[in-house]
Amino acid sequence: MRLLHTSDWHLGQKFIGQSRDAEHERALDWLLQTIEQEQIDALLVAGDVFDVHNPPVSAEALYYRFLARLMQTSCRHIVIIGGNHDSPSKLEAPKKLLHALGIHVVGAVTEEPADEIILLKNAAGEPEIIVAAVPFLRDKDFKISIAGESTEARINRIKEGIYEHYRAIAHLSADIAQTRLGRLPVISTGHLYAKGASASDEQNNIYIGNLENIAAEQFPELFDYVALGHIHRPQKVGKKNHIRYCGSLIPLSFSEIADKKIVLICDFDTGKGLSNIREIAVPVFRRLCSLRGSLSEVEEKLQKVHDPAAPLPAWVEIVVEGDPGVAGLVRHLRDFAKDMNLEILKIRTERNVTALDETVESIPLESLTPQAVFLKRCESQGLDAEETERMLNAFKELQEWMITEEEL
Repeated sequence: MRLLHTSDWHLGQKFIGQSRDAEHERALDWLLQTIEQEQIDALLVAGDVFDVHNPPVSAEALYYRFLARLMQTSCRHIVIIGGNHDSPSKLEAPKKLLHALGIHVVGAVTEEPADEIILLKNAAGEPEIIVAAVPFLRDKDFKISIAGESTEARINRIKEGIYEHYRAIAHLSADIAQTRLGRLPVISTGHLYAKGASASDEQNNIYIGNLENIAAEQFPELFDYVALGHIHRPQKVGKKNHIRYCGSLIPLSFSEIADKKIVLICDFDTGKGLSNIREIAVPVFRRLCSLRGSLSEVEEKLQKVHDPAAPLPAWVEIVVEGDPGVAGLVRHLRDFAKDMNLEILKIRTERNVTALDETVESIPLESLTPQAVFLKRCESQGLDAEETERMLNAFKELQEWMITEEEL
């Protein structure tokens, strides 16, 4: 069997107020072409199909149009898991109908871990591979919060819960993996932050208190391949070739400009497991450019970004350093670029101001995350490292509580 691993589509994303539909449509068209060219048997989407719990109609149209067209390709199996950005109920609403078409959707865990185990069969009806379709695991999936529980205890409970869930899934999978033709390959999914993973930007952890939820060696040895989502940069985990993030399908922020976007193609053989992994580069459908320098340097860089042949205009953020000495800087730059095949989405200045004998760099609030602002507040109050860590964990817990309330 040949499987294609992708994740983190984030359909419906608004990028500084701009729709990404044009890019997503091209990306999904390319994905269909790749599935055909590579003769893919199974498609695995490791979470975050949508960017928000209630995606716009245009995003849902892209999703269902893609699935409908996928039925006309060589792809016989589709497995989709829910990510932290997905609404489990929305993702699973057409679950029975999609299952009849060979599309398996696991939006959230149930009381029965066996519900996450999917046995895929070949055209002759014989088992050929097992997918342990583990979706994003929410705090409430492990156990309700315990009264008086410390932050550290809660963190350890979550980490232990993740580990135990994978161990239980592996145990159930092992019972059906042995066949008369040999052991079936077993694939596991996940949408989480694995120990040692490197994000392109400050991606807030989807669990509280620690960036490392599970280590590579904690994934059961039974798994021939672990297909992960959530981190937007493609990479191996713990130097394990079979534990992979494929990364997002398109760059989702200016911080991902330098990241190579890929999908992963994996070949499996009954009795032998994983035999090969290949990376396929995703084309750039729209350039994202972050330009920095003096006003004259920025203008020169804008001219280089301009590409009349590009199918979609580049999106640009600009940081003008020092004092540009131009009244109406925003209008000046937009007028400068009005005939170029690009759109300037963000302009800010960055300069050093002298206060007494110190040089203080001004930092615009919009460039900081909520956690970064909170940390600066802790710093201004003179809190030591231990106090800051305790306060930050409490702040993250409040953020998680707010997200949970929105889901309910």
